[in-house]
Amino acid sequence: MTAITLINGDGIGPEICDSVVKIIEASGLKIDWDVQTAGADVIEDEGTPLPPRVLESIKVNKVALKAPVTTPIGRDFRSVNVQLRRALDLYANVRPCKNLPNIKTKFKNVDLVVIRENTEDLYAGHEHKIDENTAETIKVITRKASDRICRYAFDYATRYKRKEVCVATKANICKLSDGLFLECFRNVAKEFPKINTREILVDNLCMQLVQDPTVFDVLVMPNMYGDIVSDLTAGLIGGLGVAQGANLGLYGAVFEPVHGSAPDLKGKNKANPSALLLSAIEMLRYIKEDKYADKIEKALFKTFEAGEFTEDLGGKLSTTEFTDAVIAKLK
Repeated sequence: MTAITLINGDGIGPEICDSVVKIIEASGLKIDWDVQTAGADVIEDEGTPLPPRVLESIKVNKVALKAPVTTPIGRDFRSVNVQLRRALDLYANVRPCKNLPNIKTKFKNVDLVVIRENTEDLYAGHEHKIDENTAETIKVITRKASDRICRYAFDYATRYKRKEVCVATKANICKLSDGLFLECFRNVAKEFPKINTREILVDNLCMQLVQDPTVFDVLVMPNMYGDIVSDLTAGLIGGLGVAQGANLGLYGAVFEPVHGSAPDLKGKNKANPSALLLSAIEMLRYIKEDKYADKIEKALFKTFEAGEFTEDLGGKLSTTEFTDAVIAKLK
């Protein structure tokens, strides 16, 4: 039986985790879940939102499914997500953006993926106060990180038979840092002559995405731009409630939804578990359980096709009702 770390998070995290675990169990796949708590709820007892036991669990199991985790604002705690990615060197953040059945959006035939460098840029956390009126954050871009994320993007395009990789930067302004990222992209691109390439400024990218996202295929970019752009692309397919994500590295993988912990919905049985379920489906493919991944995905899509949605997508189903609807279509 495969052992997988399950970080059930806080806010709506435990509720959507329960939903996804029930659906996976109903599919017939047996998983040995190593349940780990993290986030705001564990600070009082353990002094940190990310206890060392969580990292150790992932290091042992190599794969984790993670619900949203709150990092308290205004307190001296670094983002749990950033800590996880850096501690485990999960350098590639992969966020697919594809139209889903029966979810009404402004665009059809959207099928792109945002590949985001996951370990440096402004997220490196190098900031300080210069004086009482001035703060400084240092943008860190390295050749090593830029080269490997660009190579990952081209490898991804090759593996999934994608036609183009487009790099997004602000190299016209950040000439040294983003300029280095762009240089690495150009160098790696020479090794993949069958893949078309495009270069675009990130602000222009955002404008074009909301005009016609169908002209883009694989997008690769530094950390900060990737965070912003991937939330924008989530809006193209129905919102954060259906936006999946994966954090991948040489020694492990953490699969998670793009959305946050939504503490205002905690305990109300209104949360949409679809983004976590879609992330879990990709996790199952990652561990070579394609049969169960396909089975669960088909049931989820049948649920969408039947117009059975939670409130955020215009439906009336509670979290548990939506879960039951998906399970009913597994049979």
